[in-house]
Parts: sequence; C-alpha cells; structure tokens
Amino acid sequence: MGAASCNGIVRRMVSLPRSIIGGLSRAMGHGIDLVGIGGRRHNNQHQPLMNFQWPQHPQEPLIVPEEWAFLTSFEQQFGSTHPFFYACQFMEALKIAEEEHKFVFMYLHSPQHPFTPSFCRETLSSELVTQFLDANFVCWGALADRGEGLQMAATLNAASFPFCAVVAPAPGNTIAVLRQMEGPLSPAELVEILQRTVEEQGLAFGGAAAQVKEEERTRTRAREQEKIRADRQLREEQDSAYLEALKLDRNGQLQEKEKLKHLPSGGRAQKPAQANHEKFRPNATQKQYGNGKIAPSRIRETQHEETTSNKANDPQVTKILIRFPNGERREQSFLRTDKIQSIYRYIDSLGLPGVGNYKLISSFPRRVFGVDQMGITLEDAGLHPRASLFLEPSE
Repeated sequence: MGAASCNGIVRRMVSLPRSIIGGLSRAMGHGIDLVGIGGRRHNNQHQPLMNFQWPQHPQEPLIVPEEWAFLTSFEQQFGSTHPFFYACQFMEALKIAEEEHKFVFMYLHSPQHPFTPSFCRETLSSELVTQFLDANFVCWGALADRGEGLQMAATLNAASFPFCAVVAPAPGNTIAVLRQMEGPLSPAELVEILQRTVEEQGLAFGGAAAQVKEEERTRTRAREQEKIRADRQLREEQDSAYLEALKLDRNGQLQEKEKLKHLPSGGRAQKPAQANHEKFRPNATQKQYGNGKIAPSRIRETQHEETTSNKANDPQVTKILIRFPNGERREQSFLRTDKIQSIYRYIDSLGLPGVGNYKLISSFPRRVFGVDQMGITLEDAGLHPRASLFLEPSE
C-alpha cells in the first residue's frame, strides 16, 4: 500500500489480495450466472435466473451465491429502488469500469450497524443518488462480513459503516482509492462528494481515457476512408464494365444489320425473329461478356447491395446500446418510428439464459420504460438517434 501523485492529486494505491485477483477466473470456471435478479415469464413458464440451490425442506435456508448475497439482502429489507449494482466479482466490475472509462463506486453493506438502515433507505434509495451513480459510475456492492466484501473491508481498513469508496483500475494487481467515505451521509452530501471526486480525479485519469478515445477515432476515420476508396473503386469498375457491355452490344447490332443487308429477301424475314430469340435467351448477356467482365444485371444487383449496406447511415435509424447486469453489451438498430416494444421483442428474441422479468432504464436523467411506455416511439421517448439503456431485473 502506498501513495502516488498525479497532476497534484494524491491518491492511495492498494494491492489487492490474491483471492480477489483470482476471483474472476474462478467465476468463469464454475459458470456462475451474473445476469440479474428476478425473472420474466415466457409462455407462462417461469425461467429461473440464478443457480440457487433450493432447500429440500422448508426449514432449510436458501443458499444464495456470494455475488447475489448483497442485492438479495438489500432488496429484502429496502426494496428494489437503488443504484444499478453489478452482481459480479470485484475484478469483473473493475474490468467493466475500465472499458467504459468510469470509476467504481464501492459500497460495503453491514446490516447490523445502527446507521445502515437510514443510509440505505434515505440515501442509497433516493432518486438523486440513484440517477447520479447510474450515469457516472460502475456500482459494486458486497456484504462486509463475508467473501469479497470482508476482504475489501480489511484491505481498505474500513473503520466504520456505512462504508463507501471511489476506486479506479491501476497497473498490476492494485487499485487507486480516490475517495473513502465512512459514516452516514445525506443524498445531497454524497452526490456533492462524488461530483467533486469526478471533477478532481478526472484530471488525473482523463488523459489516458482521452488518448484511448482519440486512437479509436483515428482508427474509425481510417476505416471510413478505406471504405470510401473501396466503394469508389468498385463503382469505377462497374461503370467500366457496363460501358464495355454497351459497346459490345452496339457492335453486335451493327454486325447483325450488315449481315441482313447481304441476305436474300426470304432470309431477311427470318433473321429478325432469330435475333429476338437470342435477345431473350436466359444468360445470353452473361455469355457475351466474358473475361471477368460484370454483366449489367450483376451491376444492378451490386448497386442494390450498396444501398442496403448504407442503411446504417440513414437518419431514420436509431441505434440502441443495451447493457446487461453481467456487463455484456449489445447494440441494435431500429427505425425512429419503432416503438419501445420493439426493443423488448429484440431482447426476448436473443434467448439469453437467465433473462426473465425486466425493465429498461435510461441513465441520466433516469427514465423507466416499462409496460406503460410500450406504445411510445423511440423518437418521442428521446432515444433517437442513439441511446444507452440498462436492463434491470424486476419481479
């Protein structure tokens, strides 16, 4: 453990325990489901979300995987209104934060502490805190008396609860602790501290993120320019082939006329019929234009394919990025006139395991798109031309 300075901002560097570092590989090896809480009914059949081990007898307790213990405990006591906590190992949450260029908001939950109920009910469940955290952080929570929560409490020397921290990925097996908060806080106080942390620490960590984004923009521009050059070359080749085909066709007609002039009168009457027969013979054009030349019919098909490929740049298209509780993201294109119901149908068509009852939520400002909003168009819902939605499990 040590301290480091970046742009005049001091932050604490903490080495992670080996059990935390190895948690991600163990989770992947055991096939732990990291999707979300709740279930959606398909054909009146309830699809189980998690690999819970249901008790053989009613008096036996329900065995809940460690990744779900915090959310299960929180929602049983305080309800489902809370920030979007990823039900995954801590290393997986760090990976998601690194990919999205965000900080991790860590909450260690101690149900027995006297300040915990009021903090959870009045602060964590408030709309102000929920919207701010969903828009600016990757949230991860754990029970402070077991598993990874207990290990992180010991690693960060948690002295009091409620315990919150803002951390960021760092080189090697370390994390940067940017802010540590212990004890009760009001919604306004918590948001003010988090806002100041984002503004101050963003100076320290924004440089690398900006460099990554600039490199991605450069690669995107290079790909677009290469596509433009390829399209231009293809059009030139098609135009050349088409002109060559027309030239050959005209030469053939001239030769046919010359032959007709030298034929007897009886033969002339039969020749046009034969010419018409050849004109409408299937694939006659393709046989005439050999040596790799593209026939006019093929040129029109290729141009149609180009028109279809350019649909992605159509101003009528709305691109929706859907984020799942396990960190998976999928982007799908819709028409701006499509309704919210179209997004639900797309998600259901994926057939992803563990996706049951759910609702779609936009980040900041927080908006819920549920049953009442099914008939709203994507444009009227403010999702055009591009938007990001959370998939949040519901009962």
